[in-house]
Amino acid sequence: MSSHRQQTPDGSFVGADQSRESAAPVAAQKKAAPESAPSPESVPSDVGAVAPAGGELQDERVEDEGAVAVVDAEAVQTADEDAEAVDAGAEPDELTATAAERDRYLALAQRTQADFENYRKRSARETRAAEARGVARTTKELLPALDNLERALGAAAQDDPLLKGVRLVHGELAAALARLGVESYSPLGERFDPAEHEAMAQQPVPDAESGTVVEVYQAGYRLDGNVIRPARVVVAA
Repeated sequence: MSSHRQQTPDGSFVGADQSRESAAPVAAQKKAAPESAPSPESVPSDVGAVAPAGGELQDERVEDEGAVAVVDAEAVQTADEDAEAVDAGAEPDELTATAAERDRYLALAQRTQADFENYRKRSARETRAAEARGVARTTKELLPALDNLERALGAAAQDDPLLKGVRLVHGELAAALARLGVESYSPLGERFDPAEHEAMAQQPVPDAESGTVVEVYQAGYRLDGNVIRPARVVVAA
């Protein structure tokens, strides 16, 4: 009994039974293949579009992140430039403020120095004036005593034993007043000056020019050019 053989793709021959047995698994594999690996035509169009869309979104996200990074870098650079500009602008302002403060303190020091100099000069001037007033007042109180000593010297006899003592007291008092700047003056023969002379009388005198002092009753006294007491005189008519 001969069996019908069939040639396999690799060139060998198998029996019909073996051919059927081997063909059955192959057919089963062919049936399972479309189910496990569907063809592109059987896949819905929207399912295939999901992957590209996701890729585009991912690319857009990456591009957005890159743009944000670029924007952040530009913002940092701009902030740095603004800070440098502020520092560059603040430095001249600070120097200007310092110079203005220096000038203000210098002007204040100069005004203070000028005020102190004025105060010192004014104080010295007032001190001298106060001293002069004190000397003038003291001199006015002493002049009557000095006048009496002069009268005593004029009326005393030359052999009077007290004459020497009176002359000594008169000389010491006159020297003390001279040390204080007080000087006496006798305007005999000078033109009458109402600022320095006090006319006690006026009478015609031969060979005397009218308006001149012909007699001195009492000597006058000055202190630093200022009249303490005018000289009492007789003026020619």
